[in-house]
Amino acid sequence: MPHRHETGENIINLSNAKIAQKNFTVLNNVNLHIQKGKFCYLIGKTGSGKSSLLKTLYGHIPLAEGEGNVAGFDLPTLKISDIPNLRRKLGIVFQDFQLLPDRTVEKNLKFVLEATGWKDKTRMDDRINEVLESVGMKTKKHKMPHELSGGEQQRVAIARALLNRPELILADEPTGNLDPETSNDIMTLLKKVAHENHCAVMMATHDYHMIQNFPGEAIRCEDGKVNVLNTAELFE
Repeated sequence: MPHRHETGENIINLSNAKIAQKNFTVLNNVNLHIQKGKFCYLIGKTGSGKSSLLKTLYGHIPLAEGEGNVAGFDLPTLKISDIPNLRRKLGIVFQDFQLLPDRTVEKNLKFVLEATGWKDKTRMDDRINEVLESVGMKTKKHKMPHELSGGEQQRVAIARALLNRPELILADEPTGNLDPETSNDIMTLLKKVAHENHCAVMMATHDYHMIQNFPGEAIRCEDGKVNVLNTAELFE
């Protein structure tokens, strides 16, 4: 079993952490503590380390140095065999949706459930209906991804992220490919599902209009450092 230990009310804890890609230090001396149920933005210019930080949190990149804990998993001692268990506690939403193009919405979701150890067909069907209902996509479950708009595909991607009742959703530019009106819809939806599921969300974005529309806490990656600020400070 992976190393798990409770970390109080925080879902993410990083202390003196170094984030590196292929021996290149992207972020250094990162101290970050995100509470359960919190909604926060991850901001910074392209190349500032946002994606590298997210990838470290979901186990795609090993933590280079320091201490780190995500959803009860200890990052420095995380083995490759632990990563699927970590990811079951997380929901991950990408900019390009990453739906499987050769199968329906329902079968996309079923694929994830089967891959994460679900066996009971009735329970699987019920859970698929629940998450699609929560994102307003239950009537589209027999559609193929190419039959859906970008906003609809992203709603399905959010439903997919919710399947295993995650404690944390990591969203990497989830509105990057969407028009402003659709982006606002997706943002409202993310806030709603996070609240309903008491789930923390860390959302990487460079859409400052959205941050103005949906103020909150922001984690800024800049010059190899990470700072936490209130989004109001961005517009002063």
